[in-house]
Amino acid sequence: MKKYIVEFIGAFFIVFCGTGAIIVHEAFTNSISQQGIALSFGLTVAVLIYLFSEISGAHFNPAVSIVFWRFKRLSGTNVISYILAQLLGAVSAAFVLHIIFPGNRGLGATQPVGPEIQSFLIELLFTFLLMLAILQASSSRRIESHTGLIIGGIIFLEALIGGPVSGASMNPARSFGPAVVSGNYHSLWIYLAAPVLGAMSAGQVFSRIHRD
Repeated sequence: MKKYIVEFIGAFFIVFCGTGAIIVHEAFTNSISQQGIALSFGLTVAVLIYLFSEISGAHFNPAVSIVFWRFKRLSGTNVISYILAQLLGAVSAAFVLHIIFPGNRGLGATQPVGPEIQSFLIELLFTFLLMLAILQASSSRRIESHTGLIIGGIIFLEALIGGPVSGASMNPARSFGPAVVSGNYHSLWIYLAAPVLGAMSAGQVFSRIHRD
């Protein structure tokens, strides 16, 4: 149960802090830049990894949990509970943001700015890179002192580049929460499918490299 609570908390604060930065940026006339929004996501994930990695593995992302289940690092029962906790945490955070900022209808939901295929490929490739870093970090039984900074740094870089194009979600829960509370499901399929496909591809590549 501790693992599920931790996954709920992690997903909650990724949406609350990261998506909250987007809402503040919109509500207070560009008070936070794109760099600031990207940094909010990266720092939040880095802090959460240091806080909770040894309890649950610090997934906070259904795509990550699915890959860990696929490669037998997580049981079938646990993966379902992990994903439910992550989705519930994301929805709860979006609901709290809605209460705090009732005038903001989008709630930082991820939307493609250009063609859907453009955002799909960005989400897939960025999740691929992120998942490789997570798998490498988790190959050791003990979290290294730099793990949080590396993964948080990758998220910062990807949010900086991909944020203006696709929203740089790389996490189905992060997109699911604001979509459910705002009622805007437009192009949500991109942010559910692309991260899972990207993460699964990374798992296959990582497994092949280490097996060889």
